[in-house]
Amino acid sequence: MLRLSLLLLLLSHSACSMLLGWVESPGYPSGYLPHASLNWSRCAPKGHTLSLRLIHLDLEDSQDCENDAVKVFSNGNLISVLCGKREFEELQSTVNPLLLSSPGGCLSLSFHSDFSNTKRHTGFRGFYTSQDFDECEEDPDNGCTQFCHNYIGGYHCSCHHGYYLDPDKHTCTVSCSDDLSGLNKGDISSPSWPASYAENANCQHTLSVEAHLQLELHFSEDFDVEQSPDGQCIDALRIETPSGTLGPFCGNTPPTSPFLTHSSHVQIRFTSDGFGTNKGFTLHFKTRDQVCPTVVTPKSTVTPQQPEYPQGQTVTVTCDLGYVVDTQGTQALSSQYEATCLSTGVWAPNYACEPVDCGPPGIPEDGILQWVGSDNPHTQYKDQIQFNCSSKYYTLEGEDTYTCNANGEWVSDGGKTEMPKCIEVCGMPEKHPASSGRILGGKNANLGEIPWHLLIKAPLRGGASLINDRWAVTAAHVVETAGETALRLYGGLIDGRTTSDRLSNVVVMDSERIIIHPGYVKGVEDRINFDNDIALIRFASRVNLGPNLLPICLPKVKRDLLENEQGTVSGFGITERKADFFATSRMLKHVNIGVYSLSQCQNTPSTESKKRMIFTNNMFCAGAVGKDSCQKDSGGPLVFPMLAEGRGPYYLNGIVSWGAPCDQRQYKGYYTKVENYVDWIEETIDRIENS
Repeated sequence: MLRLSLLLLLLSHSACSMLLGWVESPGYPSGYLPHASLNWSRCAPKGHTLSLRLIHLDLEDSQDCENDAVKVFSNGNLISVLCGKREFEELQSTVNPLLLSSPGGCLSLSFHSDFSNTKRHTGFRGFYTSQDFDECEEDPDNGCTQFCHNYIGGYHCSCHHGYYLDPDKHTCTVSCSDDLSGLNKGDISSPSWPASYAENANCQHTLSVEAHLQLELHFSEDFDVEQSPDGQCIDALRIETPSGTLGPFCGNTPPTSPFLTHSSHVQIRFTSDGFGTNKGFTLHFKTRDQVCPTVVTPKSTVTPQQPEYPQGQTVTVTCDLGYVVDTQGTQALSSQYEATCLSTGVWAPNYACEPVDCGPPGIPEDGILQWVGSDNPHTQYKDQIQFNCSSKYYTLEGEDTYTCNANGEWVSDGGKTEMPKCIEVCGMPEKHPASSGRILGGKNANLGEIPWHLLIKAPLRGGASLINDRWAVTAAHVVETAGETALRLYGGLIDGRTTSDRLSNVVVMDSERIIIHPGYVKGVEDRINFDNDIALIRFASRVNLGPNLLPICLPKVKRDLLENEQGTVSGFGITERKADFFATSRMLKHVNIGVYSLSQCQNTPSTESKKRMIFTNNMFCAGAVGKDSCQKDSGGPLVFPMLAEGRGPYYLNGIVSWGAPCDQRQYKGYYTKVENYVDWIEETIDRIENS
């Protein structure tokens, strides 16, 4: 009875301190049956490992142990697959050393047999036990910087004499922080000076004196703080003041002495890593009257320039080129201000010198001229912006790159402050007619071949020419009864009956202003003089250019058109006589005609009242046998050179103006000579757009 009690006591003690027992196959040692299985799992206590030692293994052998097998897992990861028969010595030497869990981990085992065996196999048996894991010996990453002490279920760290264990319970460091506030002089050195300083040091010395004094540091020449071969500080000395941190300092060269902190409150911080045998540093601190630093604010200079400034001295602060005074967050126009050195060693006032901000460039809000990166603008001194046009139907006129200068202006590389402009691409249709016929029964235009031609349906039927995205030009007599604003034009079409703005290709333009040339005489009933027959139309809104709506170019230079020089005239006017009336064209038509000589043009037709029409230098005439413009083509364009594949740009040299009735005038029409009016057109547009 006594022996049984003692055994129970020992087993009870073992259960509290370790995990142990046997695991064996079903039916062991008599042999396992087909389709036998076993699943087993145990976990080690914290700070322990669990091991499994097989003492017997006799299973059916098969390739890759696919028939009968024992599989052992550590924390769910397969570590061993066993089958066949193994001798005890082999199990001990090659199998059992692998059957080990991680500290605090788990071992699991699974056994299965297939449907039959050719002979009886006894199975397996193993003993499992937990044992303490020696972190100090077996775990190189235990983290103890000096001493490691193992105990059952764990470990702890300790330190040499003079060190203390950090709150992380692993790092040994020294007590090297102190508060020296109120002392006007004293000495500070690295721990253990002049011997090698301690590893893992984090020393902080606090110095604080009266506000009118500053702390002055005198470093010993004997300075040795660990530094890497590439000059980076491994260990470091830093001097922290309310205005910022100075350092880090390391190597063998001490900070310049005397080291003026310009502060009455200083913290000297020294840190070291866990390695090295460097000596460290020592310094002497004392106080002196506060002086102001040579720099009042960054990006500025001070006048007069001195090594230091005593209390009460006033200086002039001048911001560097491209910087201006920022008074409480608002940039002033001035780049200078005066500051006075206070008794506390600070300058007052102390305004920042901020870079000049040019702000967003002044460009139209129509979105055509745009600058790259406008979603994240950088508009300060020396920043650059680049312009482009948002549409292929415009080209940039001027330089594309501008820089913010010191005066707060955007200036191009060529020195210009005027912003570039997006100018409409003119006279360049994307489609070209292969040949031209007669307007009187002539050839129909395809959409996009004459994209500058606009149709006017009332008060008089006629044409006009788009010259930019806000203006058109026509004959004065077409619009003289329309008043100043009441006019509707249609563009982007070739069928004069499809003028609804609901159609995708039709552009409806309402006029905002009509400007008739001041030299044109209005209101004449029996007119024999069409001199200055030209007018400008300003649209109420900007039109969107596209392949079917593009402007025509104005002549660049004055020149007399050559006799027989060929151009193209277009219109929706009369095409043929039907019985007793002339029929207007539903479709836009075009025809190539040649310029007549001056003598032919001067031979003008007569009106019904037998008065001869007046020919002036502001006109020219053109036509061809069987080809001409006609009534209700008035105001439309005559462009040169004649439209043909691969040519361009095209220029508006003529505006359909007047002539005898189509069936009487022998195909000679008179046109306003546009080159004589280019200056008037451009000056008028500039005056109105800039008013």
